[in-house]
Amino acid sequence: MPLIGYARVSTEDQTPLPQSEALQTAGCVEIFEEHASGGNRARPVLARVLDRVQSGDTLVVVRIDRLARSLSHLLEVIERLEAKGAFFRSLQDPIDTASPQGKFTLQVLGAAAEFERALIRERTKAGLASARAKGRVGGNPGLRARDPVALRKVRLARKDGYMERLHETAPDWVPHVRRLRPDMAWEDVLRIINGPLPPDRHWTQSRLLRAVKAYVRDGFLSAEVLGRAGRRETDDRLPAIVAGIKGADPDITLQAICDRLESMRERTPRGRTSWQPSSVKMLLERAERLGLLGSVHQQQS
Repeated sequence: MPLIGYARVSTEDQTPLPQSEALQTAGCVEIFEEHASGGNRARPVLARVLDRVQSGDTLVVVRIDRLARSLSHLLEVIERLEAKGAFFRSLQDPIDTASPQGKFTLQVLGAAAEFERALIRERTKAGLASARAKGRVGGNPGLRARDPVALRKVRLARKDGYMERLHETAPDWVPHVRRLRPDMAWEDVLRIINGPLPPDRHWTQSRLLRAVKAYVRDGFLSAEVLGRAGRRETDDRLPAIVAGIKGADPDITLQAICDRLESMRERTPRGRTSWQPSSVKMLLERAERLGLLGSVHQQQS
């Protein structure tokens, strides 16, 4: 049962070496180190570790606070591990979800967290009722007064939160947009982006356009990607789509392209729903004659 270690320190001045040595002594085959605040749930290394963990693996930390600073975050991480069939162990705390005792401890922690949430809800309700009885109105006074400074702070906070969420999803769509726009219509770019993604991560065209405009505004993408797509002959559409898929992954097989086209619900030149490698090969050859693959290679280089 592979053990995967995670070590975290808050600042660059601190060293995760003592944690890494303890994890190595515990038998961890891989150890990931991160410099980040424990209060920040969106840690890139932790996200990579949780994606890396597979069924049967155990995520190991020296202490619970190296993984999470709140009980809710700890339980959230453990739930993600359990959904993958993986386990969690803390070397200095009585938690090992692979053992009956560790599971019992986790259940106690879960019950305590739910009790804490219930108390907070009740205190919040009582506080709001008391404030209303005294004639006080909740909310930010600056926002109620439409104060420009307060409104600007809210807008900046919302923008920062939105950009942070976009950065997390950028690998799904930025390479495609940078490579395919404005040569390809947004509808086809969207289908290529959504092809390999699970349904719950699919993009809509309006959401994609909003994200692209935000990245253009902040300089992450060239304004050229928002240009009007040139009119393409109907017969050139499928070669362009196949060239786009091939450009995203030069090593992709013909059968994998077939699977991608079927997931995109693209029909073959003869109107069929099932694709064959020979049809894809024909379209790739055609795309090369049209210069579509050549333009992809030039953009990549």
